[in-house]
Order: sequence, then structure tokens, then C-alpha cells
Amino acid sequence: MTALQTALTVDHNGNGFSSFHKYYCARNCISNVTPLLKSQLAYRKKNMLMTTNTTTTTTTTAVSAYKDYQGGYTATTIEAPPAPSDHLEPLHGAAGGIGVLEFLRGKNFFVTGGTGFLAKVLIEKLLRTMPDVGKIYVLIRAKDKQAAAERLKNEIIDTDLFKSLESLHGKSYKTFMQEKLIPVAGDVSESDIGIESNIAAEIAEVVNVVVNSSANTTFDERYDVAVNTNTRGPCRVLGLAKKCKNLCLFLHVSTAYINGESGIIPEEPMQIGHRVRSQMYTNEVDLETELNIALQSKEASQVKSTPLMKELGLQRAKQHGWENTYAFTKAMGEMMITKERENIPVVIIRPSVIESTYREPFPGWIEGNRMMDPVVLFYGKGQLPGFLANPEAVIDIVPVDMVVNTILVAMAKHGKEAKPELNVYHAASSVSNPVTLYDFFKYTCEHFKSWPLVDRDGKEIRITDMKFISTLSDFSSYISSEIIERNSLMDDEAKPDEKLSKRVKAKCEKLETVLLHLATLYEPYMFFSSWFHNGKVKALMKMMSVEEKKLFECDVGVIDWKEYICNIHVPGFRTHVLKGK
Repeated sequence: MTALQTALTVDHNGNGFSSFHKYYCARNCISNVTPLLKSQLAYRKKNMLMTTNTTTTTTTTAVSAYKDYQGGYTATTIEAPPAPSDHLEPLHGAAGGIGVLEFLRGKNFFVTGGTGFLAKVLIEKLLRTMPDVGKIYVLIRAKDKQAAAERLKNEIIDTDLFKSLESLHGKSYKTFMQEKLIPVAGDVSESDIGIESNIAAEIAEVVNVVVNSSANTTFDERYDVAVNTNTRGPCRVLGLAKKCKNLCLFLHVSTAYINGESGIIPEEPMQIGHRVRSQMYTNEVDLETELNIALQSKEASQVKSTPLMKELGLQRAKQHGWENTYAFTKAMGEMMITKERENIPVVIIRPSVIESTYREPFPGWIEGNRMMDPVVLFYGKGQLPGFLANPEAVIDIVPVDMVVNTILVAMAKHGKEAKPELNVYHAASSVSNPVTLYDFFKYTCEHFKSWPLVDRDGKEIRITDMKFISTLSDFSSYISSEIIERNSLMDDEAKPDEKLSKRVKAKCEKLETVLLHLATLYEPYMFFSSWFHNGKVKALMKMMSVEEKKLFECDVGVIDWKEYICNIHVPGFRTHVLKGK
């Protein structure tokens, strides 16, 4: 029996999964997740059930299996995160670090966007590294508390992401989760974020940290919808934070792309009236004007179609120099926070392109189609052999667990001080560890050549190296001819059945429309020529103790992009989003 087969035999839930899925589990040590996690993670001394030898044996088996399968190639080994110590570091001094664990202990949180990709990883990390955290109130869009509780169960408690915690706590897992997580029915797009008055009063009494991670991330959303969530929403959450009697910090999750293209972008607050590329655009953003336009468009929405409302958003964004509605409304959201924060301590985290986990709670976990993943999927299916992109442009990717670690470290640093300041941090890789689009697609191609997708007939889909196209018109011509050729519609000798031909043509036209829309939306990012400075994050890292650096890894410089893209991210996307295809 090979090492790969040995590793797979311990995956008792692997029956029925594809060989690729089983390989992924073995590659990332998920096949023997229970003993591995119990050796990695600590929940007080009584829960330290496994020895270091167990971790070593399991990791060796997985790496050996991967080497055996790959015919001799050994991937970079990613060390398991260390268990948090029961001994907390002192408050002050470089050796003692920032005191992240000490800050988290006993704190009560209010988290918006709780069922979203980023917030889930944040909640999981909080509960895993500091089980003695207080309550976490999770805002969930639902009609009532019962519906919110159902979503909490289905979208958080029972999901794969939290299997680490379930393994750690065993039979007491659900009791632990129900004690820590409080579902709150509400919506940041509603007045007072839609929370019942008695719940709002309870939150005001006990919550110490408010985290706003709600956002509408659709690039071309209706203008009224995007403004209500991304611009007005943060102010509504800030309003609740102001009522919290024991507030240490208001933390807002933004996006690094709010600044548009302007060279090396610093970690500085977004000022009211901010202009993008001022040498080209002379109009400052007038917040009141934009809010009124959005409000008026909402009132007229019954007579205006969604396409027109989407076009309005793009028009307003581009008039001020932003490329899409999402970035523009998020930028205005930051302006609103700057305007309304008063003496509230505020931290803004600006991630770049958030993708799958690097190592926690296990490598490759992802949910939904993130930014680059639709392109990856079409490419792997052989439907996108070329794309509108500059191969030398840097695609700024950051694993979601590193974003979460940055959030927690910045939270502890400024939450302990509770100074009425506004601090901004970039969770980004373009300065410290850049990866170009050429390399991104090169590594993606290597993955699909080793592990191709299969078509409906079970045949492997063979792909070619990505072709980079510089203009939208050239891409349109290229993709049209490629689609027609691949569907044999130009073969006159075949003389296909007329009905079949029409059906296939309609399918091709639909695919072409989708790909052109994708290229149009992504064009600004595929030719992006700015970099996000992360000097403040590096300064935080210097303040951290050795233990904190291991437990809260923020350093994107440690990422081997070939290893991450080829053997972690794309496999994770296929396993968790494509369900093992």
C-alpha cells in the first residue's frame, strides 16, 4: 500500500468523493483531522489530549503521501499553528508582545456580516484561540430571532470551517457554540440596523468591540442598494457602537481598492471629499449630493429598471475616478466614518483580494466564488483560454486567515489603548510579496494540467497556457472565434442538424456575453498599476512576541505563491466550492 493510500484510509468520510478530493484531504492533513487538531489547539490544559509525536506522525504521513503521489516533488511544508499558552504575556515590553490573548479574554463582541466569508473565519479564530472570550453577538439578516438562529446553525455551527472546534470540544461543541454565539436578527441597510430595542440595549450594556464586516461586494450593484449598505451601513453600525458603555474599539472592514490607482497607496484615512487621480478629475466627492442621488433613485426605483440603476452607480463612480460602484460606495463609507466618529476609537482594515485560508484552521478553505475564482473556473473548464489582462500587473492576493490575524492584532493594539484615534491598516501583499498575473495563471495552469477538470462525459479537459490580451475589442474578437471553433460551428462539412445548431449557437452567444461582462468588470484589476503599502502592519509585527507571531501570522512575505495557488487555493476552491470536482 502506498503512502497516499495509507493516508486516505483514515478518511472514513471519503467514500464517494473523487480521487482529487481524497488527494486534497491527504495533502492538507484533513484526513486525520481530529488527532491533528487536538495536538495543534489548546482549550485549557485538560483538553491537551494528544502528544507532539501524533502531530509529527500525521504531518509526515500527509507529506509522504503527497510526495508519493507527485512522483517525487515535495511541496513546501506549512507548519501547524501553535497552541495558545495558558500563560499570557505581560502588557508592556517588546518581549511580552502586544498582549493579543490577554485583550481577547472576556471581551464581548458585536459582529455584522457574521455569515459572510471573512466574519466566519474571524469568529472561528476567536473561539479557537481564546475560548474564554465573552459573548459574540452575530448580526444575521433574518425576519426574526428564530430565523437568525437557524441561519447561525446552518451557516456557521454545522459548517466544515468549524470542524476544528467541533473536534476540540467533542460532545460539548454545540453547547459551547450556543453559549458563545448570540444570533441577532437585523440588517445594516435598515434604520437602527433593524435590531429590536431590547437586544440593542443589551448590546449597549455589555459589548466591548464592534466589528463591521457587512458589505455588498457586487462591482456593478444598483446605486441605491450599494449606497444603503456600503455607505450608510457603516454609520448605522457606528451609531450603535457610540451607545456601548464599555466600548474599546470600532473596527471597520473596508477594501484596499477605495483609493483607485495612485502609485504606492499609504495606510491613511479616507478624507471627506477625497479625489482619485486629482490630475484628471477635478470634482471632489460631495457626500450629501451622492446620498441624495441614491435616495432619489431609490424612491424612483419602481419606475426605473435595475439595469438603469446599475448604470447610474457606474456613472457616479467613474465621474469621480473610481472604477466601479463597489469601490466608490465603500470609499464613501470610510468618509462617513471619518465625519461621524467623534471620539470613538476606530480601526479600519483594508484587505486586497481575499482568497482561501493559508493554513488556519486548515489550508484551502473557501466559500463562494471570490474575485479571481470565476476566471479560474472558466479557465479550468477550457472556456477561457485567453483573458483581458496585463501579464506583468500585480494581482494583490491575501489569504483570509492572514486578514483575520491582522484584524485581531490591530484590534488588541488599539483596543487596549482605547484612544480616540482613527488607524488604517492594509492587509495586502503587493509591496511585501508581489505575484504577477502571469505567475498566477502559470501556477493555476500547472494545477489543472496535473488535476484536470472533467466534462459531462467524464473526459478530462485539457487546457493551454493563458493567453493575455491587451484590449477589450481584441478580447471580444478572440473569445468569439474561440467559442465558435471549440463548438465546431465553423465546420461546414459537418452539416449539423438545424435545431441542434441553433441550440449550440445560443449557448455560445450566452457564454460569450458572460465572458465579455466578466472581462469588462475585471479590466481595472487586470491592468492595476498601484501597490498597497503595509508599513503599519509591519510595525505591528515588530511589536508582537515570538508566540504571537506564530499564533497570529500576519506576514504575507512567508507565502510561497506557487505552493499556495497550485496546491492550496485551487484545490481548496475545487473541494469546498465545486464540491470535489
